[in-house]
Amino acid sequence: MMKNAVFLLLSGLSLASPIQAQEARDIVKQAELTAYYAGDDGRSAARMIITDNQGRKQMRQFTILRRDQVDGGAQDMMVFFSQPADVRDTVFRVVKHTDSDDDRWLYLPGLDLVKRISAGDKRTSFVGSHFFYEDVSGRNTELDDFSLLTQNDDHYLLEGKAKDPASVEFSRYEVKIDKASMLPVQIRFFDNQGRQYRQVDALKVENIDGHPTVTHSRVQDLLSGGQTEMQFRFIKYDLGLPEDIFSERSLRTPPRDWLNLRD
Repeated sequence: MMKNAVFLLLSGLSLASPIQAQEARDIVKQAELTAYYAGDDGRSAARMIITDNQGRKQMRQFTILRRDQVDGGAQDMMVFFSQPADVRDTVFRVVKHTDSDDDRWLYLPGLDLVKRISAGDKRTSFVGSHFFYEDVSGRNTELDDFSLLTQNDDHYLLEGKAKDPASVEFSRYEVKIDKASMLPVQIRFFDNQGRQYRQVDALKVENIDGHPTVTHSRVQDLLSGGQTEMQFRFIKYDLGLPEDIFSERSLRTPPRDWLNLRD
């Protein structure tokens, strides 16, 4: 479900032929369906371990609910934080679009404030981690072009570049997609000097309810140091989550019945 949240920033300004570019886009769309649209909805418990460049650790624990409005299209997501105390009852809400920027909000309970995450902030730190807001809900693949660099029996390797370079901090990235699962298993980001500065890895993939699912992932900051690992448990798909729980009302009044991970 949250396969993570972290794995489909797939793009590239392709110099390949139209046929090659279409092949690359078809691969990306299939990977997007696998990583972000398993089942009609889903729920999981997640834990992030944030390690800074001095080895100090922080933890974030939360539950994710996701519902597809259209398979491969519009999607609702809510992230409810439970630990530690300083982020408890914080809620992150996303309405994902395919034809415009996603809508993102963060509810801060201490201030009783709903803060809108602007499009310009989507590639900034998600609650102090090395994941970005955009990693969690997934990047709109229509923002990017694609080229297929190489492939072997096990993997595709694609290069990505944003159609609007000014909107992102990377110059390009390379995405490795596993052919057996069609999940992105590694993403390497490069800056304008050609240096790799960021890397996302799928550390563990499991088959859950017939869906290949990333259950352990990691983001590394290769320049300043530090990393964040994310682990998922109690993953379930096709729960029949009602549409009305994905609303502003749930920011202040979470749907407790649907957050019971034992159901």
